[in-house]
Amino acid sequence: MVYKRAFLCMILALLLLLSACGQSVEEDTDPDQLTVVATVFPAYDFARAVGGDLADVQLLLPPGTESHSYEPTPADILAVQDCDLFIYLGGESDTWVETILESVELRGQTLRMVDCVPLLEEETVEGMESYEEGHDHDHDEAPGLGEVVGYDEHVWTSPKNAALITRAVGDKLAELDPANADTYAANSADYAAQIEDLDREFADFFAGVEDRTMVFGDRFPLRYFAEEFNIDYYAAFPGCSTQTEPSAATIAFLTDKVREEHIPTVWYIEFSNHLVADSIAESAGVKTAMFHTCHNVSADDLAAGATYVSLMEQNLETLRENL
Repeated sequence: MVYKRAFLCMILALLLLLSACGQSVEEDTDPDQLTVVATVFPAYDFARAVGGDLADVQLLLPPGTESHSYEPTPADILAVQDCDLFIYLGGESDTWVETILESVELRGQTLRMVDCVPLLEEETVEGMESYEEGHDHDHDEAPGLGEVVGYDEHVWTSPKNAALITRAVGDKLAELDPANADTYAANSADYAAQIEDLDREFADFFAGVEDRTMVFGDRFPLRYFAEEFNIDYYAAFPGCSTQTEPSAATIAFLTDKVREEHIPTVWYIEFSNHLVADSIAESAGVKTAMFHTCHNVSADDLAAGATYVSLMEQNLETLRENL
């Protein structure tokens, strides 16, 4: 964390120097379009659905990149500084944002996703690795079983929340561009309705599932999804952990849990090497499957036009086959 802050300070100093020299890395944009910059894929997807042809939307997080290790480039910081609307999580994975916002004068406005919905506290559950030493939470010691470790930032994983955030984006764009407010309202209502239809599909599916226990041999950034659909879960790490190698005790606990409760699948998330999930599944004699959290997408998915709705529909089909 200290290294990241020093790195950002160095970049910001460089930007000040470039500004003093009259240099700019700003790309040509349509003056009739709003410029929107989003830190993560869900915000990007909601903004492009709502903005349509009226907004030029940029995703800061490069495809395939893990947000917890992301470091903004000078061009990224200038994009944030010069855009009409900057949408960011407001959580731990983008603490770098606060450093930027405190150091540069923004031309436009901001929207924090965590301000759009009721928040849940992230917690450790039975068998889960505690946060690593030095993890940036407001605790003097590693949390114990059931202890909260700050608010969970992965708010979009609940479709209900995703619809609320989409409508909030529509309200903000309408505020910035009143002449096209009706278009933003219609677009946000349409996309929110698609997400709400998807939400009902998930609810209908889970209504027919007696045992809703899921085991993740990975991080678990799905607290909001689990809360909405009453899912019991066990996982190797909390959602914001940067750890990748659980202890032997954690692996043994999760393996025993799969065996004892006859759980058919061990889950992992996108961009994971899924070695932990593979190890647990092999020992327990079950299969593995991926749940896409939608935090980010691959370059191929982005080029193919992946959306929050399409990725969550994919998750629903995977659940039908593996839960």
